Amino acid sequence: MEKKIVEKANDMFLNLGFKSVTMDDLASEMGMSKKTIYTYFQNKTKLVEATTHHLFCKISDGINAILQENLDPIEELYTIKAFVMQHLKNEKTAPLHQLQKYYPKIHSGLKEKQFEVFQECVVDNLARGIEKGVFRKNIDIAFISRIYFIGTTGIKDKNMFPDDRFPVSKLMDDYLEYHILGITTEKGRTILNNLIKEQQI
Repeated sequence: MEKKIVEKANDMFLNLGFKSVTMDDLASEMGMSKKTIYTYFQNKTKLVEATTHHLFCKISDGINAILQENLDPIEELYTIKAFVMQHLKNEKTAPLHQLQKYYPKIHSGLKEKQFEVFQECVVDNLARGIEKGVFRKNIDIAFISRIYFIGTTGIKDKNMFPDDRFPVSKLMDDYLEYHILGITTEKGRTILNNLIKEQQI
């Protein structure tokens, strides 16, 4: 039952927002009493904590599965981006923005864990890209991996990038293209252009 509550809460939080969904809403949606939910979770904060941990693990496992496919490094970045966007419901309610605003401690802990996974994934991606000749040999991997992380989290700032001017899916595509163009070789640029054309079909 605990897992079902977390999964339903995860779906509702991502669709409606962490702030908007109440324990009453969740109980009503699941056809159970609020008291039943409280037997598993002391309060909403504990539920949000469990939900974000569940989502983090789900996304991390998915990224690991993609890494096992040994895709071309540029194609791998696009595949991971698509996977993450799908599981964050395209961030239509800016869940991470709400998480940061209303649950800063949970957001901070999540960001630390994200950075650890992100670093391992991106450092490996950059190293393989250099080895395969799609990324430039003279890039500083430690710098690029960190600036890329700062960028992917920074573009979620709705004050800087309001949804009405910067739709999330396009914003993510534009930033990923920006990242790759800054480090790619001619060989990599050809792969990038082909991937962009495929997405436009």
